[in-house]
Amino acid sequence: MHIAFWGTLFVLGLSRALMKENHSLMKTFVYDLCMLAPQVLMAYYLAYFVIPKFFLKKKLYGSILLFLLGTYVMGVLARILIVHIGETLVRVPPFIQEPILEIFMDWKKLLLHYIPAIYSVSLIFLFIKYFVEYNRIREKDLTLDKEKAEGELKTLKAQLNPHFLFNTLNNIYTLSLVNSPKAPESIGKLSEILDHILYKCNSKFVLLSSEIKLLEDYIDLEKLRYDERLQVSFKTNIETDAEIPPLILLSLVENSFKHGAGEDSGSPKIEISITNKNSLFTFEI
Repeated sequence: MHIAFWGTLFVLGLSRALMKENHSLMKTFVYDLCMLAPQVLMAYYLAYFVIPKFFLKKKLYGSILLFLLGTYVMGVLARILIVHIGETLVRVPPFIQEPILEIFMDWKKLLLHYIPAIYSVSLIFLFIKYFVEYNRIREKDLTLDKEKAEGELKTLKAQLNPHFLFNTLNNIYTLSLVNSPKAPESIGKLSEILDHILYKCNSKFVLLSSEIKLLEDYIDLEKLRYDERLQVSFKTNIETDAEIPPLILLSLVENSFKHGAGEDSGSPKIEISITNKNSLFTFEI
């Protein structure tokens, strides 16, 4: 980016020179070339030293001091290059050159003629640099946020207990051996659960109604393991559908079976309540 910027600037200076009358073409080009060095140095001085090491670290007084010092030094350098190098190439002798000490002391001429010319280019470079860098950081942050969200979703998907799948398949197999009418229904519910987890949860939010259907299918399949000894109460009171993060409710319900009903050899009871009223979502288990 930097080479392209300064190369473009050089070409623009040459083009500007070509637009002048023939007798001043060389003079304009040489002066622009002499100004290019202070412009480049000032741009890099601000972009890679003053701004990152002082201004962004909130060292205000140091930033102001270095900014003023750098501005003055680059203005002097620009004037020296034009007077003692540029003019010797384009002016016909004899002519009088300002001494270097006089250049240092003539701050009005530096302020009115040289410093604005330096900043006219340096500020453009700073704007382009930080604009490009801002977009790069923004894209990087968006990518990291997306990767984080995808990682969290994969973690939630992986939380579906493998024992649940194993036991459910065994139960379906047993039902199929006795030609139970529950076998095809159970296969359908398991298929819906897997389809929801693997393909319908790729967004940041899903509909509450779809998560409730997932819970109902999950509970029905879990009840196959317990026959009649498990009592499950699942109540919903939904005024309006809402969007919630996917699979959070499922992980909690799964824990109630794993750590609740699964460790109760008697007649376990699980009570689940979901309400969404007056913009307040409540889940109790």
